[in-house]
Amino acid sequence: MQLHGSITALATPFTASGALDPGAWHGLLEAQLAGGIQGLVVAGSTGEAAMLSDTEFVELIRAAVEQVGGRVPVLAGAGLSGTARTIDQCRLACDAGADALLVVTPPYVRPTQDGLLRHFEAVADAVERPVVLYNVPPRTGVDLLPETVAALAPHPNIAGIKEAVADIERIRALLPLRGPQFALFTGDDGTACAAQLAGADGVISVVANVVPAAFTAMGDLARAGQTEAAQALDAELAPLYAAMALEPNPIPVKAILAGLGLCQDSLRLPLLPLSSRHRAAAHATLERIARLEARHAPAQ
Repeated sequence: MQLHGSITALATPFTASGALDPGAWHGLLEAQLAGGIQGLVVAGSTGEAAMLSDTEFVELIRAAVEQVGGRVPVLAGAGLSGTARTIDQCRLACDAGADALLVVTPPYVRPTQDGLLRHFEAVADAVERPVVLYNVPPRTGVDLLPETVAALAPHPNIAGIKEAVADIERIRALLPLRGPQFALFTGDDGTACAAQLAGADGVISVVANVVPAAFTAMGDLARAGQTEAAQALDAELAPLYAAMALEPNPIPVKAILAGLGLCQDSLRLPLLPLSSRHRAAAHATLERIARLEARHAPAQ
């Protein structure tokens, strides 16, 4: 399986009472596919994975795999503080049909680099799907350094990395590891254009929840080396990147998805809906989203 391009880290729709919303999930998946997105992550951090039961985790993955029907890869978010529990979670995702696993560094426990190496080797040895490493230090408290990634990249079951350090120099440090069996993704929307112009294989994105067509078009231009066109579209998308940072993810994206009629603005504690002081800024993005998506919608 060759992973590439714009991959959406999907939000998880809930009803007003906090239950999973299967109808909204179906609609969100269809909107992504219609927008030409090149992959989907289910139950990642944007999907409020920490608030899902194992039953809900499996239900979301199964529903996505069935609906997508192989049109694009479906990656399952995974990763807990302990290695054994992470392996158990990954096996649930495999049994539910996920094409690959996006496995975050163990949060909170702050392992050493050797501990991270042994953790990811154990996970990759234990599961039957490709593993994509996920490094996001501001959320986990640990940084998977390029030299550790280099030691993991030759593993036959490790298929790439989502690097969410918002520094193009980190992307450049990882570029030598790219190859047919190891893909390099940025996890930062704001630097995704620069990362792909530099040679990254794609981006695993939050903003693509609301602009799948436009964001995919930007990435396609960047990876094709069309610098001016990619940067121009990136500049049009920049206000949306800012909107996604109004409060911690996925609070803003849920508010904007609700404004688009794709789900309710419902989150699970300890997350709360977007604060009233930011509502106007979130609402102001809706016209821009409609205009961008209309212009970049794939031909049917």
